[in-house]
Amino acid sequence: MKFIRHAGNTPSAYGWVSILLHWVVALAVIGLYPLGLYIVSLSYYDPGYRLYPDIHRSLGILLAMLLVIRLVWKLLNPSPVLLVHSTWERLSAKAGHLLLYLLLGLVLFSGYMLSTADGRSIQVFDWFSVPAIPALANRQEELAGTVHFYAATGLVVLAGVHALAALKHHFIDQNATLRRMLGMTTEKD
Repeated sequence: MKFIRHAGNTPSAYGWVSILLHWVVALAVIGLYPLGLYIVSLSYYDPGYRLYPDIHRSLGILLAMLLVIRLVWKLLNPSPVLLVHSTWERLSAKAGHLLLYLLLGLVLFSGYMLSTADGRSIQVFDWFSVPAIPALANRQEELAGTVHFYAATGLVVLAGVHALAALKHHFIDQNATLRRMLGMTTEKD
């Protein structure tokens, strides 16, 4: 078994850039979801009441920037050929990936709307700020919060299904789908 050394994708393997972007986005989603659930449980007098939402918003903005980079990279670097043969699996894989991207975009947009509902910008770790869009800052925090929660929950559930599908490909179908996203190839792949 050897590890991928090329940056770009090939018809049979993901390059290290795609692999890195995939796993950083996955880890960010996995980390931001429980942090968000914890944030809504905080009382006004909790010491983390102001700190944790700032961290959550900052990571969310960085994730949005990473998502744009990932989408541009995906457009410039087509994915390897799917290793599934049945039509329903191909359609499921394509629909699942599209839905993951749509839900992630919806989570990020609703989080932005929620965070800028009062017209204030989002400070990203005191590095830079993302301004509110005045036309959108009309106290929509209740709707944005509801959309943010349900879209994030849907995203985490779908990501879990995505992970289970990868395990199915690895252990039941015994194809290289999971190994490709881990950057591992064998001579027979």
